[in-house]
Parts: sequence; structure tokens; C-alpha cells
Amino acid sequence: MNTAIDPTVLKTLRKARKIGRPKLAKISGLTERQLMRIEGGDIQTPLAPATGERLSDALQVPFAVLTGELELIDADLQPAKKSSCTSGCCG
Repeated sequence: MNTAIDPTVLKTLRKARKIGRPKLAKISGLTERQLMRIEGGDIQTPLAPATGERLSDALQVPFAVLTGELELIDADLQPAKKSSCTSGCCG
């Protein structure tokens, strides 16, 4: 299984979902700098599977979409559904 995230797909999804880097960082547990480096293609090594899963959960897409194994579909390019989080941590 490919665990390297396609930087173009990540940035495209984040913008289409209308999720800023600060919010995605908070939801996924990454730092804004890490996200910026992933989106810029600066991180060449595959991410830990748990990190990829947190990003895919935050963006509401299968992990295989982030790696490019699955193609983006129209539904992936729509704004994200509201979070069902009630604690306020997810915005």
C-alpha cells in the first residue's frame, strides 16, 4: 500500500473542502508547517499510516484518494460536511 500522499491532491481537496491549513492541522494533529511541507512536496518519505488516516478522516475521503490510488470524484470536490463533534475541538 502506498503511504505517500500526493501533494497536489491534498491541496486540491483542502481548498475544495474549504478547510484552511490551521483547521486541518488542528483536526489531523499535524502542524501547519507539516501540512505546508506535504503540500509543497517537501516531504519525500511516506507518512505514518495513522497520520494519513487522520488526514483522510479530516478531509472525509478514503486514504487511497490522498495517495492517488483512487481518482478524485465530484463529491470529493464539494465543501466538507459539518462535523458531528460536540466538544468544540473540531470547529
